[in-house]
Amino acid sequence: MNIASRLTMHAKLTPDKKAVTFPHFNKRTKSYTYSSLTFKELDTLSNKFAIQLDKLGLKKGDKTLLFLKPSLDFSAMTFALFKLGVVPVFIDPGMGVSNLLKCIKESAPVGLIAEKQIHWIKHFYPGIFKSVKMNVTNGSFAFGKMISIKNMKNEKVQGLSLNELAAEDTAAILFTSGGTGTPKGVVYTHNIFDQQTEMLQNIFGLTSDDIDLPGFPLFSLFTIAMGMTSCIPDMDPTRPGACEPKKIVQNIFDQSPTFVAGSPAIWEKVADYCLQNDITLPSIKYVVMFGAPVSAKIHMKFKTLLPNGTTYTPYGATEALPISNIAGEFILKNTVGLTDEGYGTCIGFPVPGVEVKIIKITDEIISNINSITALPKFEVGEIIVKSAIASREYLNLPLKTSEAKISDEKETFWHRMGDLGFIDGKGLIWFCGRKSHLVTTETGPLFPIPCEAIFNKHPAVKRSALVGLGIAGKQIPAIVIERKDGIYLSGKERSIFESELLSITKNYPHTKGIQKIYLSKTFPVDVRHNIKIDRIKLKEEIELHEIK
Repeated sequence: MNIASRLTMHAKLTPDKKAVTFPHFNKRTKSYTYSSLTFKELDTLSNKFAIQLDKLGLKKGDKTLLFLKPSLDFSAMTFALFKLGVVPVFIDPGMGVSNLLKCIKESAPVGLIAEKQIHWIKHFYPGIFKSVKMNVTNGSFAFGKMISIKNMKNEKVQGLSLNELAAEDTAAILFTSGGTGTPKGVVYTHNIFDQQTEMLQNIFGLTSDDIDLPGFPLFSLFTIAMGMTSCIPDMDPTRPGACEPKKIVQNIFDQSPTFVAGSPAIWEKVADYCLQNDITLPSIKYVVMFGAPVSAKIHMKFKTLLPNGTTYTPYGATEALPISNIAGEFILKNTVGLTDEGYGTCIGFPVPGVEVKIIKITDEIISNINSITALPKFEVGEIIVKSAIASREYLNLPLKTSEAKISDEKETFWHRMGDLGFIDGKGLIWFCGRKSHLVTTETGPLFPIPCEAIFNKHPAVKRSALVGLGIAGKQIPAIVIERKDGIYLSGKERSIFESELLSITKNYPHTKGIQKIYLSKTFPVDVRHNIKIDRIKLKEEIELHEIK
């Protein structure tokens, strides 16, 4: 098995079909031109890269840090590594310098394929990059034994046989963003990539006639493997919240994608821009948003923008994706009212091939599934899953692996999602927040999403965040409010606002005990999707009296 065989197959079936396109903005004409590679050209270019990497000395199992911006070369280089059985290591550069350097050191890459800036940075941190023996640059200037991607393209193509790999051979290392802890390297196998591709294709009914516009670059690897054309958007994928919606909308009109995916931070901005300019998006059948709970307001906005499609919010994590899926139409018709009343966020039914259980909340290691009992329906607990798309281990972190995995019969296992929720009478899964954000008071636990929904009822509230002050088990619950107008109230205006909030929340048993209210002009958010609220940082700011 080799996930790259899918590219080679489509290169034979549809050699002249575009596999990937890249936008070039003309500042003078204010318009785009697009370069592209057909499936045959992409397969050929990846062969050239693979031959050169093999000559460089990279071999099966070697970890290679891949730091290329979204481009035609990025797709070709990734599949080249897969073909050789070399293991690409993907680290989000937006996670901060200290975390980034820590992840590089932990992964101990043999190779470095990167933008020229990374190669210069390497000289300032020789200890971090000491494992790197082979270097490839995307710049025009190569020094020492470094080679450039430009020169690699001059390779005279020869026959290339894919490296024969076992299903459980490591295909890639994907680091988590570290939004609720230390970033961890998730070990992906070729079988996981293959199973994910099949699942995603079946969930959305995708065919090779569909066209993808990925707001999250790695997602394009799945769609290319399905035989779809992947159209790279004009945006910085490390800062999705800073995207320019006008550019993305123009990319959409130029390329007519049917399937668009990425952070809700991207698609909310696109929706607002379209509504303000009376624009609809007729080519799109699927707007797929992931990485954080998506508000019903975003689904409602797109309802008027997609004459031929709808929104979807698959649930999962770097360690296991997809777990469940739900359509915006279903949410608006069936679950939004319950969400507004504090039930949590409905994330749909488990997708075929995935088992989901709810277990008692604990931070203890659970060695075997037979030592615990699944909770009954409607009882909130920790979400665990079992599926072929779940990763088995973290890179070089045996303790973290033990904390996250539960052994099952026949060498299978369950993955602990680190999320809280429940399963209702129909089998739908409801998300209630991260386990690390649970507030434990003397009178019982409080779950973030159900509590915040009640505070969000106030028309001036943009969003809210539940935090627990003090030590676990005796925490004092507090709510932090970000207003829609961005105004930081004080004096009488603030007193009136707080009174209005408390008059709403006193009517709900799970929020009537929350009396402490704080204001924040903006919320800290995660580095990957730019939308998940960093409640831990908010708690620290409150306890350090940085916000009042």
